Amino acid sequence: MSDTPTPLSDWIGRQEVAHDRIAATPVKALNATLDHAAMDVVDGSALPPLWHWLYFLPLHRQSDIGADGHAKRGGFLPPVALPRRMWAGSQFEFRSPVRVGDSVQRTSTIANVTEKEGRTGKLVFVKVRHELRCNGAADPAIVEFHDIVYREAKQPGDVEPPPLPSPQDAAWQREIVPDDVLLFRYSALTFNGHRIHYDRKYVTEVEGYPGLIVHGPLIATLLMDLVRRQMPSAEVASFSFKAVRPTFDLHAFKVNGAPQADGKTVRLWAQDHDGWLTMDAVATVR
Repeated sequence: MSDTPTPLSDWIGRQEVAHDRIAATPVKALNATLDHAAMDVVDGSALPPLWHWLYFLPLHRQSDIGADGHAKRGGFLPPVALPRRMWAGSQFEFRSPVRVGDSVQRTSTIANVTEKEGRTGKLVFVKVRHELRCNGAADPAIVEFHDIVYREAKQPGDVEPPPLPSPQDAAWQREIVPDDVLLFRYSALTFNGHRIHYDRKYVTEVEGYPGLIVHGPLIATLLMDLVRRQMPSAEVASFSFKAVRPTFDLHAFKVNGAPQADGKTVRLWAQDHDGWLTMDAVATVR
C-alpha cells in the first residue's frame, strides 16, 4: 500500500445527497432573529432568499467534531490540512420558490479544488455546487455555488491585505449591532459549531483575531433582508457575494444597498465601523 497522500483534486466530482422537509419553526426563529414582527408561517409560505440555509444542517456526532468546532476533515469535503477555514463567497440562482411543507433533495458536488500560494502562505479553495429540488421535481429550484477557503495559521508579523473603502452612494442603509446573542442565535439556527463565532478565548488566542467573527452567511442574509425590507414585492432571481474582510463583534457595522438604473440590479455591500468594505454583493430581481 502506498503512503503517498491522495491528491485533493481527486475529490472533484464527489457527490453527497441529502433530504429535508421545510418546517415552519426555523422560519419563525430566523424572522425573530432578524428583528421582524411575528409572521404567519403555514404550508405553502415561500422562503425568503438564503433561508434554505436553515435546513440540511451538519448533524455530525459530537465525537466527530474537530478542535475548531467543525467536523473533522475528510468525508465529503477534501481533507485539507490547513487549520483556518472560512466561507469566502457564494453565487445563487433562485429559479422557483422553496416553500414551507416541501420535501427537498439537495445534491452537492465538489466542483473544483484549487491550491495556491498567498502572501501569508498556502491557500486551498474548494467550490461546492448545491442543487435543491422540491417534491421530486426534475429541475432545481435553487442552484448554489459555495466557495470555501482554507488558510495556514496566523503568524506574528503576517501582513494583512490593505483594506478597501466602501462605496459612498448607498440609497439604503441599516446599522447592525453584532452582539453575543445575535451570533449565538444564528449559530444555533444553522447548527454551526465553528468556535470563531462564540468562543472568544479560542478566536483570540488560537486563531489570532481581535474578537468574535460575524458569520459571513449572516451578513449575506442581512444584505438580502435589506432588499426584502426595501422591495417587499420583488422576487430575487440571482445573488452573489464575496467576503472581503472579517467583521468582528467589537463594533456595529452597516449593510447598504444601491438600486441600479436598469431597475433589476441592486448593488449591496457591508462596511465596518471604520468604513472599510467587508462584503461585496449584487442581486438581480424580476
